[in-house]
Amino acid sequence: MRSCSQENTTPEIQSGSVIDIVYYTDPLCCWSWALEPQLERLEKDWPGTINWRYCMGGLLPGWQHYFDQQNSIQRPAQMGPLWMHASEVMEVPIAHRIWVDDPPASSYPACIAVKCAALQSAEAGRLYLYHVRKAVMFHSLNIARPEVLLQVARCIAVMNKQFSFEQFEEDMKTDRGLEAFRKDLQEVKYRGINRFPTLLIKRPAAPGGLLVTGFRPAETLLHIVNEANGK
Repeated sequence: MRSCSQENTTPEIQSGSVIDIVYYTDPLCCWSWALEPQLERLEKDWPGTINWRYCMGGLLPGWQHYFDQQNSIQRPAQMGPLWMHASEVMEVPIAHRIWVDDPPASSYPACIAVKCAALQSAEAGRLYLYHVRKAVMFHSLNIARPEVLLQVARCIAVMNKQFSFEQFEEDMKTDRGLEAFRKDLQEVKYRGINRFPTLLIKRPAAPGGLLVTGFRPAETLLHIVNEANGK
């Protein structure tokens, strides 16, 4: 597989354009972690403005009634091989052993934590999502545990001086992010999204848009952005 730096077929982007992207994802989605470098490339090569909105999908409510029919997964140990496969295919390190050593009980606590961070600013929410995902995918930390979620928040407070760890901690205790997460779940259900990552790409105030499901390389995403922009 060629790396992004080896590609020389990047499509030309229409300068000065604005595009809206809703990113439907979940902190426990391994394919979303593999997509991160591609989204970074998309932002770098797009000279206009991308308005991002992050919608948490609630991938894993809990294991008691969970069944991923597509991947035949209903127990934590069965999630490990899927992460290993994503790591090999996408050539991205993913700590798949966590599903044997300390499997997360649910992705809901991390989703709510992302929404709590976003209460302070969109940038805080974006940073928190990236680093809580990195905590589990790279550092093999159980992000269903409150102490891990607080640890991530402390790191965000160091990186972003506008972010208040104390406010985040209070918002987590009082479930202030829960209502925002519920709205995300309703939106995911309304759009019939059952796979992550999914991107909704469209021009501001324009109806419809292009719904892109699953991993896509940066070059494909750039073509899709151009299509959504009417070029």
